[in-house]
Amino acid sequence: MHVADSTRAERKLAQVGYYRLSGYWYPAREFDRDPLSNQPRTCRITGKPLRRDIFADGASFDDVVDLYRFDKHLRLLMLDAIERLEVNLKTVIAHVVGYHDPMAYADARFIKPKYTRDFVSHGKVRNKWNEWEAKQRELLNRSNEDAIRWHRLSGRPVPFWVAVEAWDFGTLSRYFEMLLGSYQNQVLARFGLDHAQIFARWLQEINLLRNRCAHHTRIWNQVSSNPLSVLHVDPFFATLNLDKNALARPYGLVCIIWFLLKKLAPNSDWIDKVADLVDRKPGLPGCTFAAFGLPAETGFPREAFGI
Repeated sequence: MHVADSTRAERKLAQVGYYRLSGYWYPAREFDRDPLSNQPRTCRITGKPLRRDIFADGASFDDVVDLYRFDKHLRLLMLDAIERLEVNLKTVIAHVVGYHDPMAYADARFIKPKYTRDFVSHGKVRNKWNEWEAKQRELLNRSNEDAIRWHRLSGRPVPFWVAVEAWDFGTLSRYFEMLLGSYQNQVLARFGLDHAQIFARWLQEINLLRNRCAHHTRIWNQVSSNPLSVLHVDPFFATLNLDKNALARPYGLVCIIWFLLKKLAPNSDWIDKVADLVDRKPGLPGCTFAAFGLPAETGFPREAFGI
């Protein structure tokens, strides 16, 4: 790897850490190829191609640092959009379900029966509703939000529209997944959707993305073993024509987040900011647009988004 300024490189390694930065330069290492077939060898455990301790021509430490910064800005953009979706979903669910009972979030009658039944997993008896209810109670008990503390100190029950302020995105997404279909449909109607299972999967993956962003973990070339599904009948997704690579990588999530976000904020320029950032991705060897999930190496497909 070309290191133009060794003093700066030592400083960056001390600030960020060798192991963290190595995740960004890893794709720039040459493949370990079979001498007979010239095909990359694969790891017996992960099935991924093995790499040599030799970098491809053109690999530079400055580009690695730029890629690290690029990933940081990408995470901040993702968190910006996810925050808006999370806050809105909390508001919608609290209104839809809390309308029937301010304490509905603690009542199993609003939950699909299959989630309230005991089941055995790895020799242990489990109950998904009980586990969820215990988790949300823990979140409420340790919350220091003024409204929650006021209810707690005054001995008043915490109503739905207050309780959701203590929930994290994972608790929120799991609650939607467990809700009775009639309430799910009312929530979906606010987003112009009608497929609860697909929406629940979107929320699961958005939650994983949110957690990675919140913990400053690399996201730009992450891949999921379980690609998402989209509503191909919707004109937006029909135009994008997302393949499995896109739906398993960040680009697919960007498309889904934008699909939801523009329903809440029609005048948002979030997708423009994402496109501008992606098009400035550093040119480190091995760090392709396909690793992000884009359909071509020409950059972000702005025309498909009308930008």
